[in-house]
Amino acid sequence: MGWKVYILRCGDGTLYTGVTRDIENRLKQHRNGEGARYTRGRGPIELVYKKNFPDRGSAQKREMEIKGMDRESKLKLLR
Repeated sequence: MGWKVYILRCGDGTLYTGVTRDIENRLKQHRNGEGARYTRGRGPIELVYKKNFPDRGSAQKREMEIKGMDRESKLKLLR
């Protein structure tokens, strides 16, 4: 099944990065206010990036790299 790193664009224009095995379920959780505290109340939420990884460790490493980027670098990644 593998792991995925994903980026969401929230309704207020901010970006949220996370990891999951089941992107559809996780997106549903975010949209229903059951996901990360950060995304609650920031809808609508749009999936703007996802990338597959073979294991959790490599996915989490990439998540931390993305979270360490400034906004402009994240937007460049989305293009």
